[in-house]
Amino acid sequence: MPWFMKTNEKKDSVLQAVEHILDNYLEMNNHRKTPERYAILRAVYSMGEHFTLDELGQKLAEDDRFPVSRATLYNTLNLFMELRLVIRHRFQGTTKYEACYAGESHCHQICTVCGKVTEVRSPEITETIEQMHLKRFRKDGYTLYIYGICSNCQSALTRKTKKNRRQND
Repeated sequence: MPWFMKTNEKKDSVLQAVEHILDNYLEMNNHRKTPERYAILRAVYSMGEHFTLDELGQKLAEDDRFPVSRATLYNTLNLFMELRLVIRHRFQGTTKYEACYAGESHCHQICTVCGKVTEVRSPEITETIEQMHLKRFRKDGYTLYIYGICSNCQSALTRKTKKNRRQND
C-alpha cells in the first residue's frame, strides 16, 4: 500500500475518533449537533499546523463555502479545548490553536525577532518528561517553548552589525 494511503487512512481514523468524542459530548449534554460544529472540527483537523481564529475562518469560507461568525468560531474552539481536541498557544502576543487529539507532545522554537514558530521533536525531552514522577498529577502530554533567534534573523543582525561597524570606522 502506498505511503499516502496510510497517511489518509490515519487522518480519516483520527477524524472519526474526534467526531465520535464530539457526538458523545453533545448527546450526553443535550446539545444540538449543528453542521457548523462539525465543519469547524473538520477544518481544524485539516489545517496541519498552528492557526489563528482568522485563518480558521478563512479556511471554512474557502473550503466549505461555510461562513461562520467569529463568535461561533471562538465558542466552538473553547468547547474543543474543553474536550481536549484542540490546544491554545500564546506565541509572542499572538493566539494560535492546534489540533491535539493524535498529536505527539512537542517543543516549539520561537524566534523573538520575527516570531516564526517551528515544531521540534526531542526524544531526550520526551523521555525525561515520561520518567518524571509528579505528585498528585497525571501527565497527559506537554508543550515546551524555546525562545531564541532563528538563523535568518541572526544573519540579518550580523550583517547589520558589520555594516554599522564599517560606517563608524
